[in-house]
Amino acid sequence: MLYVVPTPIGNLADMTYRAVQILNEVDLILAEDTRTSAKLLQHYQIGTPSQSYHMHNEHHKTSALIEQIKQGKKMALISDAGTPAISDPGFLLVREALAHAIEVVCLPGATACIPALVQSGFPTDRFLFEGFLPPKKGRLSKIEALASESRTLILYESPHKLIKTLTQMLPFFGGERKVSISRELTKKFETTFRGTVDEALLYYTNHPPKGEFVMVIEGLKKGG
Repeated sequence: MLYVVPTPIGNLADMTYRAVQILNEVDLILAEDTRTSAKLLQHYQIGTPSQSYHMHNEHHKTSALIEQIKQGKKMALISDAGTPAISDPGFLLVREALAHAIEVVCLPGATACIPALVQSGFPTDRFLFEGFLPPKKGRLSKIEALASESRTLILYESPHKLIKTLTQMLPFFGGERKVSISRELTKKFETTFRGTVDEALLYYTNHPPKGEFVMVIEGLKKGG
């Protein structure tokens, strides 16, 4: 059995009762960074052993972990924050587990994209989650392609690239396209900026970005 367990994206109180129960019951917790996860596990008095499982070691660890699960071990996969496999390690392990007829159960829980979407005020019936843009190659062509998307767009962005992304959006999205940019969701200094691309650029130029950001962008309107 493999459990995929979401963890809080900031506020520790967002941990679910079921998540705590599962993490106490499994034989091993696979954590993106055991030092980061230690704070959460200590907070909830979870004494289950943990080991690292991240983007730099997942390819050579996955086969051995699958064998251990096949031999009867129950494992839980967690990331530093949010739901594993969503812009975090996890997809590879889930795919291999299913390929070996191992039952995979993903618990519902914290993720940054949904709160940012809901509080944006943009349509939520259809949306496109794009995650992080390509860092270099293909970045501009991706932005250009997304500009014609009619669904609400969701992007993750780091503080040192936020202004760059807004600047690169201008020629394709136009300065009047509406955006909602949420920062440090669930944390003490959570804020959400709502306005146009032009207004966002001006705001973040005068208020240097800090923290983790979720960008929600209004879809292209018909005739837009």
